[in-house]
Amino acid sequence: MAPKKSSKKSNVSADELLKYYREMLLIRRFEEKAGQLYGMGLIGGFCHLYIGQEAVVVGLEAAAEEGDKRITSYRDHGHMLACGMDPKGVMAELTGREGGYSKGKGGSMHMFSKEKHFYGGHGIVAAQVPLGAGLAFADKYLDNKRVTFTYFGDGAANQGQVYETFNMAALWDLPVVFVIENNQYAMGTAQKRSTSTPDIYTRGTAFGIPGEAVDGMDVMAVKAAGEKAVAHCRAGKGPYILEMKTYRYRGHSMSDPAKYRTRDEVQKVREERDAIEHVRELLLTGDHASEDDLKAIDKEIKSVVNASAEFAKESPEPDLSELYTDIYAEAS
Repeated sequence: MAPKKSSKKSNVSADELLKYYREMLLIRRFEEKAGQLYGMGLIGGFCHLYIGQEAVVVGLEAAAEEGDKRITSYRDHGHMLACGMDPKGVMAELTGREGGYSKGKGGSMHMFSKEKHFYGGHGIVAAQVPLGAGLAFADKYLDNKRVTFTYFGDGAANQGQVYETFNMAALWDLPVVFVIENNQYAMGTAQKRSTSTPDIYTRGTAFGIPGEAVDGMDVMAVKAAGEKAVAHCRAGKGPYILEMKTYRYRGHSMSDPAKYRTRDEVQKVREERDAIEHVRELLLTGDHASEDDLKAIDKEIKSVVNASAEFAKESPEPDLSELYTDIYAEAS
């Protein structure tokens, strides 16, 4: 079912378009490099790439303000980069190195940045949803007008703890935006085979939580919907649900051959709906940038990504003594 597009799109300047293009391209090139390093055996364990979904997190970060929080699942590298975390620290963590955000002990699924208000990266499906409501509860208690973006997928939307969280968030008017990144397949099962409703955001109706479906392949539509959602939350009206209709080009994880869909289907989305190509076309047709300008940006982004990979390779593995750190909090 086609998403109900947001009723309006934000007025976007050429500078903003270039910013979105750069940020989405950084995520894609970074994830492509992560896939390469995984194939070389430099990244172990699980690795879930965000390729194809870049517009969701870039659009919502454009609607966020300083101090707003974000929490997500294991497909999290894009969220880290979009909120301003250093690609070098992210890549070093992916490769289990000392220079990583969690000192090489968290890997792909478990990175955090207190400075950027990024609270993970969670490996248990939907576990981050009640945690996101908890972050929002703290902000409501402090009355600081901050909002928490709580991301989860279409597969996680069928977990019971999501609806317990919806109930509490609505009951307490928590300033949380629940973002459903509906990439159509969860781990490998099509939404229509796993979910009783064509739209997932409508499940908030039972709790009195408003929401809408958004074209998650259109960064401007995402930003406009995000602005509406955060305004609702900051006004003290409680939670809001955004269902981003998006699509991932790779398998669920690096070990997934994705045989549950055809190559033609993936190629069709790439050719007709790709978020980065959409912005690229707007830049070119609007005379906001030339082909050479965009090639220069791509070259710059590749340089940043390559530098992050080199930093990761050169960073040492954590010392064995790190096994015993960060386990307990110091109490006075």
